[in-house]
Amino acid sequence: MKIAIVGSGFSGAVLAHKLSRGMDCSITVFDERHHVAGNCHTERDVATGIMEHKYGPHIFHTSNRKVWDFVNEFTKFHPCVNRVKAVTPRGLFTLPINLLTINQFFGKSLRPAEAKVFIETIGDKSITNPQSFEDQALRFVGREMYENFFLGYTIKQWGVHPRDLPASILQRLPIRFNYDDNYYNSIYQGIPEEGYTAIVERLLKHPRVELKLNTKFERAGVSDFDHVFFTGPIDEFYGHVYGRLGYRTVYFERHEDIGDYLGNPVINYTAQEVPYTRVAEHKHFTPWENHDKTLVFFERSKFTEAGDIPYYPMRREPDKAMLEQYLTLARQESKVSFIGRLATYRYLDMHAVIAEALDFSEAWLSAKSSGQKTPVFPASI
Repeated sequence: MKIAIVGSGFSGAVLAHKLSRGMDCSITVFDERHHVAGNCHTERDVATGIMEHKYGPHIFHTSNRKVWDFVNEFTKFHPCVNRVKAVTPRGLFTLPINLLTINQFFGKSLRPAEAKVFIETIGDKSITNPQSFEDQALRFVGREMYENFFLGYTIKQWGVHPRDLPASILQRLPIRFNYDDNYYNSIYQGIPEEGYTAIVERLLKHPRVELKLNTKFERAGVSDFDHVFFTGPIDEFYGHVYGRLGYRTVYFERHEDIGDYLGNPVINYTAQEVPYTRVAEHKHFTPWENHDKTLVFFERSKFTEAGDIPYYPMRREPDKAMLEQYLTLARQESKVSFIGRLATYRYLDMHAVIAEALDFSEAWLSAKSSGQKTPVFPASI
């Protein structure tokens, strides 16, 4: 079979790895960028020698042992606990909001049970059926914490007021009633010693796999292959016939310095008048390395326009209605499959992308070998 995989991020790379070893085929991987690994791309900064996360910080975390074992086949991972801090209008606090944050913010020394009761008393219980993000936050944590931790940051990150976002975004109480300041709850957490790009390069290394960088795949090229796996934006594949799906993108202001600039890998800035959402100091992601210089990135967010890199799907009601139109078109395809966050218009962490690609490649190979119709989308769509 002649197979095309569009995109060399983790979805495309995992597919190429599994298919090249699971069937007799030739695979061409297309990517319009000059590098592999998509938004997880890492490379050594020439000026400082620091391993740079080119499209923002990525800490690998998962509770899926299958995924953890899989990625560890391709590189060594060093343990990494993501401890984020937040500069708020009231001062600097630890995230996620935990018992230390609560006690420092309110000048108390509460024990876990006491803190739970206290938080219950400050939440706005007059809001019985929260419809918006703002309602949900006020009901859970009250006005002071909402205005310091959520209001400004949400406006900067999403470009809309929290009252215009659905309550579902804040589905659960974003508070821990202990002193755990690990940003993630995942069992396995780490940073690859050689960066993420090295993993993707090894996934793609096979005699049956040809990589074409700086090459945009056009829909007309589908006829040149027996099957195409598309990991790019689904609306782009169909020429935006129903319009453009809404995304937020991020962009960065680079800063070099000497020594230690932040003292932490990531610090969020929640006040609306501060123009950036967070600042990342990349040398802190590789504490096993020593660097005299440092590399810092100030991150800002905006609506995605033509030519921008899409990061976070907005998934507003018009977006979801438009997506259904694209999904209807895609389900009619017989030789194209769609996988990954852009092709399915969902926000997915790295571990979820890899897990889905592993499961999808196995399902596709199984269907192909048994003569059944191969899937167009992952099972979760």
